[in-house]
Amino acid sequence: MRMRNARKFIEVAELIAGEGDDIEYSSQAAALAVLAGIAASDAACCKALGRRSRGPDHREATNLLGLVSPGGKQAAGSLSRLLNLKDQAHYGLFDVGGADLRSALRQANGLIEFAETTLRR
Repeated sequence: MRMRNARKFIEVAELIAGEGDDIEYSSQAAALAVLAGIAASDAACCKALGRRSRGPDHREATNLLGLVSPGGKQAAGSLSRLLNLKDQAHYGLFDVGGADLRSALRQANGLIEFAETTLRR
């Protein structure tokens, strides 16, 4: 279920990101990319470890993701970079610019690939 959520979040994020340079679209696309990365991380942890982080602080998930082998430490770094954008993207404290959006999409897609590989093991 979480992997399906991750795929849908990134699909919509990429559609919205294609709407041009409008900063409002960028922030929404980045917010969805963050959700995609979190969902993919949950899927990988559930498969590899039999559990996922359920606390209110998503940063706890980076520690758990780092335990997945192989590749968990690198995936945890990607999740951490995504989470650095979370407040900015979700709560509109600042608008997410184009470079940050591209980074968010790249990190989320990397986490999805990592989770898919983990699920095949």
